[in-house]
Amino acid sequence: MVNFIGVSDIQRLVHRIGTGAFIERLAREIEHDYRRWREFEKSARLASHSPVGVIELMPTTDGRLYSFKYVNGHPKNTAEGLLTVTAFGVLADVSTGYPLLLSELTVTTALRTAATSALAAQWLARDGSRVMALIGNGAQAEFQAIAFHRLLGIRELRLFDVDPHATAKLERNLRATPELADLKLTRTRSVAEACKGADIVTTATADKRNAVILTPPMIAPGMHLNAVGGDCPGKTELHADVLRMPGAKVVVEYEPQSRIEGEIQQMPPEFAVTELSDVVSGKASVRAAPGDITIFDSVGFALEDYSALRLLHTLLEEERGAHRTIDLVPELLDPKDLYGGTLGRGGARGRMRLTG
Repeated sequence: MVNFIGVSDIQRLVHRIGTGAFIERLAREIEHDYRRWREFEKSARLASHSPVGVIELMPTTDGRLYSFKYVNGHPKNTAEGLLTVTAFGVLADVSTGYPLLLSELTVTTALRTAATSALAAQWLARDGSRVMALIGNGAQAEFQAIAFHRLLGIRELRLFDVDPHATAKLERNLRATPELADLKLTRTRSVAEACKGADIVTTATADKRNAVILTPPMIAPGMHLNAVGGDCPGKTELHADVLRMPGAKVVVEYEPQSRIEGEIQQMPPEFAVTELSDVVSGKASVRAAPGDITIFDSVGFALEDYSALRLLHTLLEEERGAHRTIDLVPELLDPKDLYGGTLGRGGARGRMRLTG
């Protein structure tokens, strides 16, 4: 039997720990894995693009555990009452090839994206950053707000979205979250107004196009930019001149993938960037002066999903109570008799059950 985590299970696990605490624990796991970057097998994700979206596979392994994620991105889905992003993933034992965990990753991807954003900001943003502009108030926004409040001590969010209903939704959800009781929410009328006075600017928009959300006049010395939305070819959020600004330093997760999908797809191959693994391992120092502009060009990388799946598997082991399993792999008395042990007269019916 293989451990199984569905949506109700991730709700239970996160609520037991607390959303902010869960994101913080996940950020530490991601940091730990980025510090052992060289142990991982790395590749850009395998993407199948269509006119309306993308479906991707994201695999990686450290030689002991293997993981992959299936994820889609379809920005127009919300018009039909569907999610823009859905995902699931598998964690497996390399020594046997057997899957250990089959898990939902729709909610978990939102958690790990926010955890990675806040982790990068801990290393890149100026000390004492307390005000963040949040541009794009859709499905990722609450997770970013909780992560930056928990890990960086953000005390004011300046909100903007072209859809006022999205901002109203975000305000409603954040005000109903007890751990954010001291968080000031300021609704703004434009991106420029949201950025004014911000220490950190997070962009998390969904349109699949070369958008220009941030331009150089909106950027003040010392800002940290957390660019989350540009995550596929032809989809960006920053004007290319923002990346060229004096004192601007760009950090990416995995450079070969970011060259295809990130903000730096706009830049020539010789444009210099630093990988996050070099930052968290101390090999590279990006912010040399308080006035430097740091940019985290985040597209999401398979290592972060590996970290999330490994943490979820650990949490199930810690529970030592009831959790769901699924008969994803046959259990045979004779491993050479697949037919007899499944479709033959001695085969058992498929089932999903609670154990523990």
